[in-house]
Amino acid sequence: MLKHADIWAAIDRLARLNGLSASGLARRAGLDPTTFNPSKRQSSDGKLRWPSTESISKILDATNSSMAAFVRLIDDGSGLPARRIPVISHAQAVADGLFDDAGRPTGKGWDEVDFPNLSDPSAYALEVTGGDLAPIYRDGDVIVVSPAAGLRRGDRVVAKTADGALLIGELVRISANRIDLKPLSGDEPAQSLKLSDVVWKARIVWASQ
Repeated sequence: MLKHADIWAAIDRLARLNGLSASGLARRAGLDPTTFNPSKRQSSDGKLRWPSTESISKILDATNSSMAAFVRLIDDGSGLPARRIPVISHAQAVADGLFDDAGRPTGKGWDEVDFPNLSDPSAYALEVTGGDLAPIYRDGDVIVVSPAAGLRRGDRVVAKTADGALLIGELVRISANRIDLKPLSGDEPAQSLKLSDVVWKARIVWASQ
């Protein structure tokens, strides 16, 4: 039997798996940002409010998730069976030979970390070292990256440039020729790059904050 609290908890877990708050998840799905607020889950007279099937459909589409994965989030909070994914510090990730041309992890130098299985078999994790990405990501945070996930404006992404740099920022704009990334630290303006100078780019889908 489906329980009201379990459905809402699954929505919260789906948001966290994608590095979002509940309101951020609603916004990405094209819903009112307050759709999943705690105040919307119960009326003033104590009557339980359930999320609509339409809103659930929209958040699954927005996160490239399946209904089966959502049901598992309801059942036990794991989403998909746990597996080990490659992990390396974000400072070490600039080394040659760690990624193929599509941005999938390869070669030696990787450790492993347990994580609920994502639909992307090439997902990997980066452990943040130092304060370059503060205040968004701090020393010791782990971010999970999915090379297969689609990119949308406002996503936090990792990009490898032709000169070997590894950039982590917010996607401001992407066109047929250019990509604009806003640094996560400070108030620096967005950096505009030619797409021909970007070897690969991938979305950050979760962060252990």
